[in-house]
Amino acid sequence: MGIAVTSGVLATLDAKAAAAAPIQHAKWESHTPGTTTPRGLEDETLPSQFIACVTREESAKRLRNAFASPNAVGCRVEVLVSQNVKAAQASNVILLWWVFSSDLSPCGLPSASVSCKPQQAHDILNEPGMKEALDGKLLISILAGVTIAQMSALVYPATKVIRAMPNTPTKIREGMTVVSTLPPSSTFEIDRSIILNIFSSIGRCRFLEEKHFDACTALSGSGPAFACIFLEAMADGGVMMGLPRAEAIELAAQTLQGAARMTLSGIHPAQLKDSVTTPGGCTIAGLLALEDGKVRSTIARAIQIATERASELGQPTKH
Repeated sequence: MGIAVTSGVLATLDAKAAAAAPIQHAKWESHTPGTTTPRGLEDETLPSQFIACVTREESAKRLRNAFASPNAVGCRVEVLVSQNVKAAQASNVILLWWVFSSDLSPCGLPSASVSCKPQQAHDILNEPGMKEALDGKLLISILAGVTIAQMSALVYPATKVIRAMPNTPTKIREGMTVVSTLPPSSTFEIDRSIILNIFSSIGRCRFLEEKHFDACTALSGSGPAFACIFLEAMADGGVMMGLPRAEAIELAAQTLQGAARMTLSGIHPAQLKDSVTTPGGCTIAGLLALEDGKVRSTIARAIQIATERASELGQPTKH
């Protein structure tokens, strides 16, 4: 996730730089190829430096290989091993990531990012000098189940603690990120722009009150897994009726993508459903079969159960 976000932000910076670059007219003289001059972007809400914090040297090597060269505007990704405080000191925005199987995690504006599991947040934020390094800065937590109150108790009052919840499709810049509403402050507009510049580069971004975060974790965070179950089932049905597996998956995936895009364009799902449901046709026959299987209630219950589980994440373990 950290790599996906950083890649998305870097790509967005390149796009902004290309759009802002003056039109180059042909000249009589020719020039020999040389070092590309970084194109600056005069916007204080755009990242200018990225620092990635990891805990293992092999992870650092992979990150350095992934971001070996600076992008078009000269941004580099500096990788530090077990130097969280140093990274926070050098950064204006700090992202705290929840990582399951990897300790790779980028950050930058200059921003730094630290990867950890929710239970490790306490240890990281209590490192000597960390409170001072975060004082007055923007701390964006992507730890499921860890509340703003819990995070705020581990930092100084001047630290601005925000929660964010991106999902897996951020890897292809089709993600959905939910960000907690910002508290009133003298830097409200700047902080909002910074957050939008980060997360809008990897998909959609929506601000919601923190009380909705467990439901967002279930619906948006876990949602891709639920959608893939439905997608796979549709493809299985196609295979059952004689379609080759590859083509069945392609048809199912494109069908769901098209329906999703039409919904995002403003068409209500019920309206879209009714528009393809003709009297006595195959669609209504299939819909009734879905209703027989209680698909609606099963999917809704899945969101309910996942939400309840999300509320338990990051909380003290009961013995």
